[in-house]
Amino acid sequence: MYRLFRFGYQINYSYPQIITNDRSHLLKIASYSNIPENIQIKARLKGSAKTKEFKRNIKQFAEVVQVTNGNTNQSKVKVKHLKPNQVQKMVSYKKPQAMFPNTAKKDDSYYVKTKSINCNNDDIYLKEELLEHIDEMNEDQINLLKDADLLQTIAMTENDIENKFDSNQGKELEISHIYNTNKLSKSKNKLSKRDQNRKIVEKNKQELKEMAKQLNIKGREKSLNQTLLAYIDLCVCCGFLNRGLATLSHYCYKSVSNKVPLKITDIRIFTCLMHGFASKGNYEKLKEIWSLLELSQTKPNIQSYAAKFECLVNKKEINQIDILQEVSKQFFSDGFSFNELFEKCIFVGNQREQVLKAVQLLDPSFKPSIRMENIYYSCPLLDHLNTQKSTYKCPAGDLLNEKKIHELARKQLEMEMTSIVKVKSVDNYSEPCQKVLDYRKKLEVLQENWKDAIRNAINRELESIRAQHNCLKSYRNVNIYPYLRVLSTEQYVDIIIQEVRKLAEGSETFSPTVNLLYRNLANQVRLRYQIKYKKNTKVLEKIRTIYTDYCSWYLNNENEDIQNTRQKWQQLVYKYKAIGADIELDDKYWPSTVLNSVGKFLYNIIIKDIKIDVNILKDNIKEEHLLPAFYTVFRGQCQHVKQEIKPHPILSKLYQASEPSDLIFDVTMIPMLSPPVPWSSIHSGGYIAAKADLIRLPQQAILQWHRLEETPKQKLYPAFDALNQLASIPWTINKPVLDVVLQVFRSGGSSKLDIPKPLSAFPSPQPILMSMSKDERSKLFKERAILKRQKSEMFSLWCDALYRLSLANHFCGKIFWLPHNMDFRGRVYPCPPHLNHLGSDMARSLLCFAKGEPLGSNGLNWLKIHCINLTGLKKQNSIEERLHYAEEILSDILDSANNPLGGKMWWADSENPWQTLACCIEILNALQSKNPEHFISHFPVHQDGSCNGLQHYAALGKDYYGAVSVNLTPSETPQDVYSCVAAMVERERSKDAENDVAIAKYLDGFVRRKVIKQTVMTTVYGVTRFGARLQIAKQLKDIDSFPKDKVWSASTYLVSKTFESLREMFTSTKEIQDWFTDCARVISQSCGQSVEWITPLGLPVVQPYNRRNKCHDYIKNANLKMGEHFISDMYDRPNVMKQKNAFPPNFIHSLDSSHMMLTSLHCERAGITYVSVHDCFWTHPNSVEIMGKICREQFLALHNEPILENLSNFMVKKYKLPSYNLTDDNQDLLSIFKQLPKKGDFKLDNVLYSTYFFS
Repeated sequence: MYRLFRFGYQINYSYPQIITNDRSHLLKIASYSNIPENIQIKARLKGSAKTKEFKRNIKQFAEVVQVTNGNTNQSKVKVKHLKPNQVQKMVSYKKPQAMFPNTAKKDDSYYVKTKSINCNNDDIYLKEELLEHIDEMNEDQINLLKDADLLQTIAMTENDIENKFDSNQGKELEISHIYNTNKLSKSKNKLSKRDQNRKIVEKNKQELKEMAKQLNIKGREKSLNQTLLAYIDLCVCCGFLNRGLATLSHYCYKSVSNKVPLKITDIRIFTCLMHGFASKGNYEKLKEIWSLLELSQTKPNIQSYAAKFECLVNKKEINQIDILQEVSKQFFSDGFSFNELFEKCIFVGNQREQVLKAVQLLDPSFKPSIRMENIYYSCPLLDHLNTQKSTYKCPAGDLLNEKKIHELARKQLEMEMTSIVKVKSVDNYSEPCQKVLDYRKKLEVLQENWKDAIRNAINRELESIRAQHNCLKSYRNVNIYPYLRVLSTEQYVDIIIQEVRKLAEGSETFSPTVNLLYRNLANQVRLRYQIKYKKNTKVLEKIRTIYTDYCSWYLNNENEDIQNTRQKWQQLVYKYKAIGADIELDDKYWPSTVLNSVGKFLYNIIIKDIKIDVNILKDNIKEEHLLPAFYTVFRGQCQHVKQEIKPHPILSKLYQASEPSDLIFDVTMIPMLSPPVPWSSIHSGGYIAAKADLIRLPQQAILQWHRLEETPKQKLYPAFDALNQLASIPWTINKPVLDVVLQVFRSGGSSKLDIPKPLSAFPSPQPILMSMSKDERSKLFKERAILKRQKSEMFSLWCDALYRLSLANHFCGKIFWLPHNMDFRGRVYPCPPHLNHLGSDMARSLLCFAKGEPLGSNGLNWLKIHCINLTGLKKQNSIEERLHYAEEILSDILDSANNPLGGKMWWADSENPWQTLACCIEILNALQSKNPEHFISHFPVHQDGSCNGLQHYAALGKDYYGAVSVNLTPSETPQDVYSCVAAMVERERSKDAENDVAIAKYLDGFVRRKVIKQTVMTTVYGVTRFGARLQIAKQLKDIDSFPKDKVWSASTYLVSKTFESLREMFTSTKEIQDWFTDCARVISQSCGQSVEWITPLGLPVVQPYNRRNKCHDYIKNANLKMGEHFISDMYDRPNVMKQKNAFPPNFIHSLDSSHMMLTSLHCERAGITYVSVHDCFWTHPNSVEIMGKICREQFLALHNEPILENLSNFMVKKYKLPSYNLTDDNQDLLSIFKQLPKKGDFKLDNVLYSTYFFS
């Protein structure tokens, strides 16, 4: 392969000959050139004058030359852009052209048989004399082909081209003219095996290309429909009905006239606009939409007829009944009934009443009969709960009365309507000085000026857009205008002002990329729009009515046969179903194109119109000098350059000098003052009016949402109910612990106690002096860089602690709730990110249950055992030994509680010091009570799984030795899998040391539990050898006595021994992991799909790892026309590497989530408090034994299911090879789905008697 040089360049001819007249080996040659057509390459003689160059409109060409046994193939393609991995695109021709113009004669008899890019075949014959002309190359051309470096630089084998094509099939090459001469063959009648294989490859390429084209069309069609739905919805909300109709007409007719039609297939687009005109009684416009529906060949649904009925009632014409009768005939002929209108349609505002009027005009005796949806489980693991008598107990107990909870609900709804909450900062607890007050006053004046500037900028831009639309009629395309009118101007001003403050108070060394900033800012608009929409359509009024009844039941539920919160919510929804608006609405997502465009528009105002006086901090200078308050920077991140937005340094100093007394949070970032709304559908749950997502997914991951929508709601009840149970638990702040944490935080932090220090605690960097030597300056530069990085990291941690402590101080003395959602695997998380029980040791210590329970007979002992568990001192001792140790050091425990910062501070040496302190205080309070058994404890006691991932692997493979090592069997003391592996590694090291293996001798005494713990722990999550080597190397570096020059070789050795030991101990675990990986490789690579499965509780899971093509999500031109297409994972090629590496850990995560959910649901039925941190379960001290029993029973029930067999059957049914991959050899690939790993003989029933399974 060679690359042509620009005209006039010299070429050295000193390389060995690569291509000779003996064409015995296949070699593909390709070049990428900007040389004009018909210009030859000539070597300029040394010393000759340089030819004057003229600027020309150069056409760009690329050439491909293929030389084989007696065969030559050359393609010449005019291109705009060409990448090496797109060479295979050049397989067509327009006119034949000889490889070398000087030797090839122009003769009509010189033809070639070829296949064009559109698969049109022409039979052309070429005389064999041409082969002689091809051999007669001039010297320059021969020497050019001798350039081996050039050939090697861009050489591509046939396999390389195929692989590149597979991974980049979605990218299209822009080709205007193609010239191709196909391969010449001396033997035309007989094809060699190689030629046959090549034909098959070419055929597969064409099929793959066609499949890629169809996928691309489907993806563009899907994104266009989603974009149109969001746009039409906005037009209806803003009252821009004619604009919406013009846009819909434009795209409907465009889909008919285009060569590659992108059909409008989402019926919701039409029905949304129909309801808009129906509310005005405009039947003529509604008929226009109906004709567009027919034009797009989309079948009307029952919602379409509901809009027609509503419109005819609002029209109120003389012939109203006649038209209604005509519509009803068509309605019945399509197979619908009147009752279905009220069961299946979604109504907002007064639509239900208007449709009912229309129906009763046709049938005065009609009364809708609505059936209540099935509220019971359809899951083998939970079906037995359907027949059990309700034992549900209110998690809030006697904490609140009905009047109080209604008042809290009103405050919560008010907060959600305003969207933001101000919280007093714990950093500024003293009275501000006069200078700080002056700075605050300056900032207030500045912000008022900004508001005026923003207001004027928004009005100016809107006028500009309107003028452009009127002149150019660009309003027919999807554009940004409705998104800028959906809220009031003042709401946009408030949103921008809040964003300005976030930017100004951000980190000096880090800021999010502009794309993330755009999306976050646009999401603020979207969230406020959703609340406004619910308010205007009376959905919010209906939610308030239902929620009020729900709160009353939440406190007083003893007399009802309702088994959980979801069932009660569904019952209340059914109760009010026949009146007013529906509350479970279709979620009309704003695509990434919309979010980026809206965010960019608002950020342009921030950058262009917000100014700051750079003399504002100088009291002695009155002259105003205005400069932009924000500017863009380009920061290098790895191999990429990212654009970021930074505040002017003067603005940052002003905010810092003003010492803001308040922190501002989005309402969805903080806990709720009243119980969360139970999840009853994938779109309804969490906050009262604000939107919370059921699944945490990236913007482009819509395939799992699609799977959730396809899944019957009843199948999702187990996941809903687990989220609802966790969210129903009320919390409060542990005030004694908060007081100690605040004292340490305000005193400058503590590295030992993991409380971050403020920036003022860092020393100033040493100045660099001219008198220093080069080495001294270099050393100082490195030290300053390290100091800067440390300050940046510490500031991030300090801000996190500030937010957490400020929120804890804000909620201190209050009761609050944490709504939950989950990730794509089903792992559960609280929605508020700062104040929750999933954080660090300090974060967990701040929370306790709002509802207390008596300690009972064993509660105090469990507090003592838990205290020792938190220290990490007695991990391999029995429970009795831990309790005995707690009694021995009881004086230290009480001293820690009485004098946390002035006594012995025994608690500070614990693995979890702050939780240990909290437990010490609880023990002290219990002992000081008159009767510890009746002491009301709010403290949560934890039970942790023993390397929970390996527990699931051992149970899946019924691996006896593995099961023993992770406490699936009864034992007198807990088994420590990390110590077991360390002992096996040490055994092998000793053998190697006896055989004079040098590195084994160096490691004598250093094979410790801590060294290999992280590697063992992450093995279950797919850690690679390289990653494991880094983990072990880090631990060895922390050992001062270990020679630093042996760290890398020692870590390599220990990784090998650790993996061998794990393979020996968990014989089936590795086989199961390999089977997972092999299946994922076949699914993603051969089938070209993402890996999917369904958890034992019925939750569909899709791995969101795809090869994302670049997509411009921004405003396209000055007319503010937005992109109509966005990327999504439904029609992208999967990322094979990520899919196969992530499948084993993700599947195990979905199993531990299923186990957690089963435990949650059964603890709720048992009437005990339960929360979880993944594989760490929390409850009151008096119910630890009950929770432990349920935990073991549900683990057994889960793994008694044929999990691997069900997965195998699912994959066999779901995944098929695409047509281009259908060969006998490839069909054998699918057999991997049935090749289940062998299982051991471990009896799972043993787990029921294992004390240390979770302990």
